[in-house]
Amino acid sequence: MSERMSPSEAVMWAVEKDPALRSDFCNLTLLDRAPDDRRLQAKIEHALVEMPRLAQRVVSAPLRLVPPEWRPDPTFELDYHLRHVALPEPGATRQLLDLAAGLCAPPLDRSRPLWEFTVVKGLEHGRAALLQKIHHTITDGVGGLRLSLSLVDTERDPQYGMHSLLRDAVADHPLTGDPVDRDSPIDVMRDALADATRAGLETAWRASSGLARVAIHPTVLTRALGSIRRQVLVAGAARSPLMAHHSLARRFDMLSVPLDRLHEVARVLGGSVNDAFVTGVTGGLGGYHERMGIPVDDLRMAMPVSMRGAGDAAANRFAPSRVLVPTGPKDPAQRFREVHRRLERIREEPALGAVEPLAALTAGLPTSVLVGLMHTQTRTIDFAASNLRGSPVPLYMGGARIDATYPMGPRAGCPLNVTVISYCGALCIGIHSDPAAITDPDAFVECLRESFDALLAPIPSA
Repeated sequence: MSERMSPSEAVMWAVEKDPALRSDFCNLTLLDRAPDDRRLQAKIEHALVEMPRLAQRVVSAPLRLVPPEWRPDPTFELDYHLRHVALPEPGATRQLLDLAAGLCAPPLDRSRPLWEFTVVKGLEHGRAALLQKIHHTITDGVGGLRLSLSLVDTERDPQYGMHSLLRDAVADHPLTGDPVDRDSPIDVMRDALADATRAGLETAWRASSGLARVAIHPTVLTRALGSIRRQVLVAGAARSPLMAHHSLARRFDMLSVPLDRLHEVARVLGGSVNDAFVTGVTGGLGGYHERMGIPVDDLRMAMPVSMRGAGDAAANRFAPSRVLVPTGPKDPAQRFREVHRRLERIREEPALGAVEPLAALTAGLPTSVLVGLMHTQTRTIDFAASNLRGSPVPLYMGGARIDATYPMGPRAGCPLNVTVISYCGALCIGIHSDPAAITDPDAFVECLRESFDALLAPIPSA
């Protein structure tokens, strides 16, 4: 069984000709002890059934007539994708973060399934970690959370015969597919021509249908064009002169904020936890710019908006949005209300629903043209941010308790990504920065902490 990438996935795949535009993301899960190897492997085997792309490789069509195709990897080896390393003593947190940044730096092997998991042992106090590295074409952040559910238990030692159940499930769903070689050039060309014809007809039908709707409702055209201008045709450089220098280097940091207090602040101020999160980040960025002697009034943020409906099983269902967010005023309540107002407006942008049609129109362009177009968009962005909802209760992985989990979102051409996931009463903030742009990362993390502390100050500790 095989399927083609969506147009937006095909664009992400193509622009990686420039390594600055890579879209793989990582997640660092902290464990109270090392997981049991056999149990973890059984869980991953189950995940391979739940998410077939984990056992598939990408096969590109000749001349890029259609998007690349996911096909079962006949040489799939779990041992290649599941790795083990040990930190040298003393096994400090900074060592772990630097190791994670180093492991996430090399590109994934494009001839294999696009993921790697690394179990890290040797942390202080007998702790361990799991670093997950996944290409964005496999799934988005929400889909990654669904994948994580395949790897965890709600108790340390569940008593329901999971090993035999997983073994039976894997046996019923062969991972490598048809043993016949269907990746030969003739097969790939034949399938590509058939799919290109079908895709061309579908694109033409969607375009004609859209033009008909616009002709009937000209106000729709005015609103849509305005939205596209705001979201797609943004021009000019990013707002921060401080973060103008970019490199391929990576720095990982993490921060934790009490979720119940953030919920209460959001409720009192009339917004959402996401509004509070963005308010904390913008305050931290504003404080960092002031500390470095280059204050700014606002910055342009990129934030994915989930487009998933109920029961939507698509691998990637998000739309990228861009919005100017304020770094002031210093009063966090005032800044919160302004952030809330601007984010509310973004959610109503018609252009968010046009991502796949626009991608379908551009996916077949020469790769160099796509890379250039992508850079015209990413150079307008100061930072990216994303908010994911995790489990409110403790979870276990291979018998090890998950203490915290920190997402490290893709920078994809911008100098900073700050992504959070809620877990067990905490908001776990993953900070993925470019050392060429954030030249004093310790000061930046301190500014973030001060910003969140100021936001939470009116709420008494429990």
